[in-house]
Amino acid sequence: MLFNSYEFILLFLPVTFLVFFAIARLGREAAIVWLVIASLFFYGWWNPSYLILILLSMVINFGFGKFISHAYEHQRATWARTGLTLGVVCNLGVLAYFKYAGFFSHNINTLTGASVDFGYIVLPLAISFFTFQQIAYLVDAYKGITQEYRFFHYALFVTFFPQLIAGPIVHHKEMLPQFMCRNTLKPQLDNVSVGLSIFFIGLFKKAVLADGVAPYGTSVFDAAAAGETLSFFVAWGGALAYTMQLYFDFSGYSDMAIGGARLFGIRLPLNFHSPYKAKSIIEFWRRWHMTLSRFLRDYLYIPLGGSRHGKGRRYFNLIVTMLLGGLWHGAGWTFVAWGGLHGFYLVVNHAWHRLRQILGYDGSESNMAGKLAAWLATFIAVV
Repeated sequence: MLFNSYEFILLFLPVTFLVFFAIARLGREAAIVWLVIASLFFYGWWNPSYLILILLSMVINFGFGKFISHAYEHQRATWARTGLTLGVVCNLGVLAYFKYAGFFSHNINTLTGASVDFGYIVLPLAISFFTFQQIAYLVDAYKGITQEYRFFHYALFVTFFPQLIAGPIVHHKEMLPQFMCRNTLKPQLDNVSVGLSIFFIGLFKKAVLADGVAPYGTSVFDAAAAGETLSFFVAWGGALAYTMQLYFDFSGYSDMAIGGARLFGIRLPLNFHSPYKAKSIIEFWRRWHMTLSRFLRDYLYIPLGGSRHGKGRRYFNLIVTMLLGGLWHGAGWTFVAWGGLHGFYLVVNHAWHRLRQILGYDGSESNMAGKLAAWLATFIAVV
């Protein structure tokens, strides 16, 4: 079910909202169970068979989380580390099978002439998002940051419908405590007004701006794919149209997620902050898909060593992080190339900052011309 569909806007969202606050009068647990049921219905709307995978994933990860938390509480580090390792391997294994098995088998067959075939695999909706979110939970449980002993609470953390399909990627400690607040069980006028405002701003971005510019970009890319020779202005027009479509589509969907969650008194983290205003690639990744950037930083870049082992190792870690970040977006060499390109951009950006420090510059653009040049270079690099 899409946020911009009539079924969601006119039926699912108002019914879920009204029933939630009606049931909340009976108690918090009943309201949480209702939201879990509604979220699973939302997830299974397009293909009910998806429910089997997400339910199994939640049950298994909840068990791993309890095991890790119990080991942490009793200071059994080896058990906790073993549970975390098994949990992460299971999650990545499932993700690898459903999302990347076809990609890897195709490349193996092409390189070796083998005939590896996994059959037809249907990619479950949002598997990357709910897998990463649960990996983050297991890591946080291992660090003693969070724990969960009630399955329906954990299920709500994973399946809460506003952020289930396209993020933001949230932490257990960010979301579940909000549901425990007393005010969450009563409709608040400010939450409704702010939530609807953000939701409809996002809907405008998606339905008017993204969908409005999409035909221009699609026609140019289709012409190029058909072998037509494109003029300079047509080619750049198509590239810029797609650049706008991509941003307004994803940002609009994130806004609708944030607005929908706010109706229930839940504040999801901001996911986009005018990324095309960035004046460096470093700043761009602090503004674009911010919760994914945070996840890659906290659970991949820093564990790899971050910037703690010298410049060379830092640059290597940036490249690896962005390569895997690119592959996370999709199973294809174009995604790997895109991730590698942004990794290279980040290395150049950090090296440039270092050079400016050596030469005695403060790292800031002090005049309008410098700021404009920095913005233009960044924007063209992104496009």
